[in-house]
Amino acid sequence: MIEKGTLPDGKTFDQICNDLSVTKKPNTFEAFGFLSAKLKRNGSVHDFGLVSCQLVTTAFAQYLVDAMQDSTTYPMDVFKFHGSGTGITAEANTQTALVTEVGTRDEGTTIEGASANIYKSVGTQTYGDTFAIKEHGLFSASSDGTMLDRSLIATAINVENADEIEWTYQLTVNAESA
Repeated sequence: MIEKGTLPDGKTFDQICNDLSVTKKPNTFEAFGFLSAKLKRNGSVHDFGLVSCQLVTTAFAQYLVDAMQDSTTYPMDVFKFHGSGTGITAEANTQTALVTEVGTRDEGTTIEGASANIYKSVGTQTYGDTFAIKEHGLFSASSDGTMLDRSLIATAINVENADEIEWTYQLTVNAESA
């Protein structure tokens, strides 16, 4: 079920990466995302670990093609705005927004991940009310913009006023394999 974004209990990040490469078809260029979350409340941290994988959007794929033609109009270094919401609609690569976004998007930092083919953005959102967070999106702007990935979170992350969630999104882009 990893291909559909479902995370089996007890699987480590490395096991999931290995499983994904096993399911990859030869001669296929691919990109997929991993989302991790940490809830910060009253000085303590609850690490939820990996909460979702897969589902890069069609809109991002089209943006990527446009950026290869005109990087001034379509810059690639803007995908760092983390948004979240309470929507529970199933993920689809055709989605362009979160279903029920709450609060404001926060700008994350961007770095290269563990290898040269991994883009990583880490952002922290602070909440002003009580919510059951079930979805996350990485966007090209603080409002509107292009959504790179929408992640549905299987078990809600319940936040209260002044809680923070530190999101870590990693986009892995693999070259085709023979």
